[in-house]
Amino acid sequence: MAQTTLADRLRALFPESSGRSRNTWLARGRVLVDGRVVRDGRTVVNAGERVALGPETVPRVPLPRPLRLVHEDEHVLVVEKPPDLLTIATESQRGRTVYRMVWDYLAAARPPRRPFIVHRLDRETSGLLVLAKSPAAKSHLQAQFASHAAERRYVGIVEGRVAADAGTIESRIIQDRALRVRVARRDEEGGRSAVTRYRVRERLTVVTVLDLALGTGRRRQIRVQLAALGHPVVGDGAHGATTDPLRRLCLHATALGFVHPGTGKPVRFESPIPAAFARLDRRSPMGRGPRA
Repeated sequence: MAQTTLADRLRALFPESSGRSRNTWLARGRVLVDGRVVRDGRTVVNAGERVALGPETVPRVPLPRPLRLVHEDEHVLVVEKPPDLLTIATESQRGRTVYRMVWDYLAAARPPRRPFIVHRLDRETSGLLVLAKSPAAKSHLQAQFASHAAERRYVGIVEGRVAADAGTIESRIIQDRALRVRVARRDEEGGRSAVTRYRVRERLTVVTVLDLALGTGRRRQIRVQLAALGHPVVGDGAHGATTDPLRRLCLHATALGFVHPGTGKPVRFESPIPAAFARLDRRSPMGRGPRA
């Protein structure tokens, strides 16, 4: 089958349906092309693209604030997380989490669904997260994260002026029994290899704005490696920062890219740098100390 319009493909797939029914399906967002909703019957579809009819929908409960919905289809959901919100509950912290909020959102859908965690952001870090909507999508995405094929980019503001314009930080990261994370000493055995690439976006009087890309995905990797470099992230008192002017960690996940588990095609999502970062008082040593 060569290229054709979506309206013609629907007519061929559902020959007993009326034109009015097909137009209603389109208007209500029930028609999916390779997993994405398409509402225009004039859209050209290729022979290899899968056209399917989704279930009848009802008005959705909005995603709970302060999460922001960036993208959703039948396979994945991409959200923007604020700082000071856990991705998933821990033994010691079981309050409101991204996972619980997305669970409630998907449970209200028709038919109800459940989310599956693919990766995490530190509680203090803001930015993009992808969650899967099926075990198959979860496995597909986690394989990409495990092989470091997924793109994960951040912007961070660090204390001091970073000398090199760009570089790669390679070290081993150790997590102790109390779950504290640090860079291993040269004479110390164990740990897991961690790689972070950075490039200077802007040098200011007392801080440096960095573009950061993960080569691996260890817990608190960016934070402990930058602290070991002598440039802790602003607001990161846990790893040696002495300033906290925004009362938050100045680290934001700005870009997330992966091969879509439904279409097999690369997709990429971006999140703007928090406006508060631009308002940071960069002219003085930023007097407030780290949070307790």
